[in-house]
Amino acid sequence: MTLNVQSNRKNFDEFDIHPLWGEFRNAMIEKEFLHHHLDRGHSQLRTALIFCSFFYVAFALTDVAALGYARESLILFLARLLVAVTAAAAIYLIYRRPLSVSVPILAATAVEIVGMGTFMLITVYRAHEIPWHAMSMSIMLIVVYLFIPNRLIFSLGVALASTAIFIFLALKVGGLKPSDFLTMSMLLVLTNTFGGVAARRYHRLWRDEFRAQSLLKRLSVRDHLTGCYNRRHLDGNILEKEIAHAQHHSLWLTVILCDLDHFKLVNDTYGHQAGDVVLCTFSSLLQQITREHIDYVIRYGGEEFLLVLPGTDLAGGALLAERLRVAFAENPTFHTADQKINMTASFGVAAVNFAVEGKMISQYGLITAADTLLYKAKDAGRNLVESCEL
Repeated sequence: MTLNVQSNRKNFDEFDIHPLWGEFRNAMIEKEFLHHHLDRGHSQLRTALIFCSFFYVAFALTDVAALGYARESLILFLARLLVAVTAAAAIYLIYRRPLSVSVPILAATAVEIVGMGTFMLITVYRAHEIPWHAMSMSIMLIVVYLFIPNRLIFSLGVALASTAIFIFLALKVGGLKPSDFLTMSMLLVLTNTFGGVAARRYHRLWRDEFRAQSLLKRLSVRDHLTGCYNRRHLDGNILEKEIAHAQHHSLWLTVILCDLDHFKLVNDTYGHQAGDVVLCTFSSLLQQITREHIDYVIRYGGEEFLLVLPGTDLAGGALLAERLRVAFAENPTFHTADQKINMTASFGVAAVNFAVEGKMISQYGLITAADTLLYKAKDAGRNLVESCEL
């Protein structure tokens, strides 16, 4: 029970969300989240940029209405076109780099900066309309916070910097009464506050949903005690996929079947909780010594574990098994502070070189070969490694 609680707490901590920025503290988890929402994020960003560009250019009519057909109207029209061109370039970059998680963020930030910069120019040229600009500024802040997908820290930076510049310009060229200026400033601060809070909640909601989905998926493919992949995931996904990949690219593929020696004696002598501690200790050793995101560690049975090692030849697999054997035998498991359990394990290593022409083997055949080698090690006295190329 205690081990399960600790495992669940570890999973929860791995998905911990920053209380201020609404992002996962774990960079790898955050990257997984961004990849998971990439298509939806691209769609939202494209829609937001198209609408914003259209209205930005369309509002050039108000420049003509306010300034006439003057040089200032032409400058503002070109500035508005620059926003549309920046948005178009952003959409093109997203199209060319569909798997990048950084390009949409940089594109959104660039469009926000150019859009706000253009708005400041409009404010200067049409200084007599500051109250209307303040209303437009509030709408633009909401768009930045909620409608253009971006990291909260970047949205917040653009919004606060733009608000500060706008308030400065209103003070210098707006000609507002002190009471009107104060009211406008407070309303903009209020808009930023509500926009920031709403954006943070939005970011957290999406990540809370992703965390729940990820934990449920992990429970379906992971062993609840050790955190290793379970037998179901092996049969349905791992080994067949790696055999097909090794055949296609003419690579080595090695599997190692591991079994704890005299494990039943541990349960009978120390109890099942002690046995669970031994299993967790051994599985942790397997996961520490194997390559993260390349090799697979599977709890194959009660005290049996299977390693799938893509791109590893027979010598590499046998060497890894020997390292595991020595490390486990030389480092006893402590069930309690004063209760030390010395254990050993036996290993069967089966390797296939798919670079050999016509080499074919099934998932069943590969595991059966490793199982035969494992029991050969058991029959020879245990705490041994037996290996063979198929």
